[in-house]
Amino acid sequence: MTTHVPAHDDLLAGRDPSELSREELEKLGLQLDDVEVVHRADRWPVKGTRAERRAERAVAAWFALAGLAGLAFLGVFLFWPWRYAPPGSSEHTIYLWYTPLLGLTLGIAVFAVGIGAFAYSKRFLPEEIAVQRRHDGPSDEIHRITTVAEVTQAAEDSGIGRRKVIVRAAGFGAGALGLGVGVLAVGGLVQNPWRDGDKSPLWVTGWAPTKPGEKVYLRRDTGEPLDVALVRPEDLDAGAMETVFPFRETDREDPEALHAGLRRSDSPVMLIRLRPGTPTVMRKGFENFNYGDYWAYSKVCTHLGCPTSLFEQQTNRILCPCHQSQFDATHYGKPIFGPATRPLPQLPLDVDDEGYFIAKRDFGEPVGPGFWERKS
Repeated sequence: MTTHVPAHDDLLAGRDPSELSREELEKLGLQLDDVEVVHRADRWPVKGTRAERRAERAVAAWFALAGLAGLAFLGVFLFWPWRYAPPGSSEHTIYLWYTPLLGLTLGIAVFAVGIGAFAYSKRFLPEEIAVQRRHDGPSDEIHRITTVAEVTQAAEDSGIGRRKVIVRAAGFGAGALGLGVGVLAVGGLVQNPWRDGDKSPLWVTGWAPTKPGEKVYLRRDTGEPLDVALVRPEDLDAGAMETVFPFRETDREDPEALHAGLRRSDSPVMLIRLRPGTPTVMRKGFENFNYGDYWAYSKVCTHLGCPTSLFEQQTNRILCPCHQSQFDATHYGKPIFGPATRPLPQLPLDVDDEGYFIAKRDFGEPVGPGFWERKS
């Protein structure tokens, strides 16, 4: 009777894997993985030729380009003017280039790192053809040890240890790219959210008056940030809905404030005019928030913050298209379907002496899907 002896037993011969050389571990790893190398050839059998040095400089140039682009991205993110500048101003063109430059420099950095890695593998890793039989199941300890040896051997065969130019350029490129991405991810979060006390952005929205007696009007977006179009009750037909934004008279001559009023994420409000005679249910403590048949709800869904931009006139339902939450506009914005569990925050309405809609004050509760001080 013939007993089958695994091929790798000849290499081990009762020895501990730690006693094997790296070459022996690589050979053992190939046998364990049922891999047969049918062809392997060094890319540069003659070392130190001009062609090899040109190839090395070309690969290093890609990594260097990635590093320069990463530093440029970091510089644009930190120092380029990013605040809104109105059309016609001397800073408007510079402002418009902020986002494109971020995308361009980051794109070049990522692209150059990828091309550098690809070029290195094509120019310096040995040319190899291998055939492997696939197996299911996890790898055991001996497989993990030999895999490390195979990777280490491949690195040595590529000559990475003596290619200092490529190593330094790759470190520069990857480091600059990582630094830029890290600053992008964290930089915007390094600020004190409570620096304004009770007027901090997490406590108030764009509808909160900035001084006693200030009127905050309801404004429609006409597509032109500098155009101020206020809303009157007669502007809406029965059963209609319109998205409105906050406006103060102090903003009229301030292009940046006019633009910001239309872009602040917690400001969009749905102004809804119910049909006359529609039965309604008012929330306790919010009884005087509506103005006759007019109701105003935050457009930020209380589920995950998507825009609740749809209004079904026949059923008076407000719909969020992201996850299909539905809210009853006649029942203080109460959720009646879908994953949302809290009513939409309601904005208290009034009309001033000139017949324009104004907000009596800010929302009666925090806007959005989550807040650590929420009481509902």
